[in-house]
Amino acid sequence: MAETELRQLLTSLQFSDSAFPSGFYTMSHSLEGYSQAKLVQRGDVLGLLADLLVHSVGPGDATALAAAHRAAQGEDWDAVQDADQRLFASKLNAEMRKASVRSGHQMIDMAREVVGGAGIEEYARRVRARETPGCQPVATAVVYATSGLETEKAVASDLFAFAVSFVGAGLRLRLTDHKDAQVVLHEIAPVIEQVAIDAAERDLDDLGGCAPVADIMSAQHERAEARLFAS
Repeated sequence: MAETELRQLLTSLQFSDSAFPSGFYTMSHSLEGYSQAKLVQRGDVLGLLADLLVHSVGPGDATALAAAHRAAQGEDWDAVQDADQRLFASKLNAEMRKASVRSGHQMIDMAREVVGGAGIEEYARRVRARETPGCQPVATAVVYATSGLETEKAVASDLFAFAVSFVGAGLRLRLTDHKDAQVVLHEIAPVIEQVAIDAAERDLDDLGGCAPVADIMSAQHERAEARLFAS
């Protein structure tokens, strides 16, 4: 493995790490809504995570990330903005839109300090000017494109970050324990691999997942009297 590839790997590890302050720690990605509705129990985390990756995150966030990554590699910032706007419009719940934008803004602000570069600055300028919403997957795409990661690896890294965040929420909701959480993360790897490949091959016109129960859980969570997570 060449030194540049090692640098790319280290960058992806840094930005997908659960300790990176992107705001993922504040999200349950609808898991808390499922828990409040008593639709998920201990042992259900793996199955629900797989369903969300295949039917929601993959066709949605991951597809937008892949398209934005390709556009950022070619310095086509209008195409990056188009992917950003389409992804924002595809999110049905205000809670999910706000969470994605909040995390995206944090991601790009951190990337300006940590990575830097003209591409990150251009995207940040458009976000500040409110020309583009700044969704987390698109912000991540810009960072990874600037760092030289290939599209599939960029998508897989972000999907893994999602999985870690989801499983971490399961831990805090007492739906799993630390040992089983690691089992889930290991067993979800083939799903992440296939979802990443599919997202990289999917056209942006096909953006959009179908997970109606997750949307309902998110909508109910938005109005819950007590919440541990922002989403």
